[in-house]
Amino acid sequence: MSHEKEFTDLVLDTFGKVEQLLNGMINDRSVPRNIKRIAQRGIDELNKRDDSPAVHASNVMYMVDDLSLDPNIPFHQRTTIYRILSLLEKIKD
Repeated sequence: MSHEKEFTDLVLDTFGKVEQLLNGMINDRSVPRNIKRIAQRGIDELNKRDDSPAVHASNVMYMVDDLSLDPNIPFHQRTTIYRILSLLEKIKD
């Protein structure tokens, strides 16, 4: 069953903003590779369309929330993580 119709312009815009933030983490030279890999997995999850937007948002929130606990993440990227979480928590079914 396709859920494409549930991906409204607001959801796609939010996912686009989150993807930009995650790309910023990936391109930041001070971010360790393990964190960049998780950020890339988050981007991949945002681009899927096989579940509802809330499921994809929730999956990315779990991935990113785990990053906030990583002691190796630069402080300025913690702010980015909180911004991502704030954007994604607004997406509901």
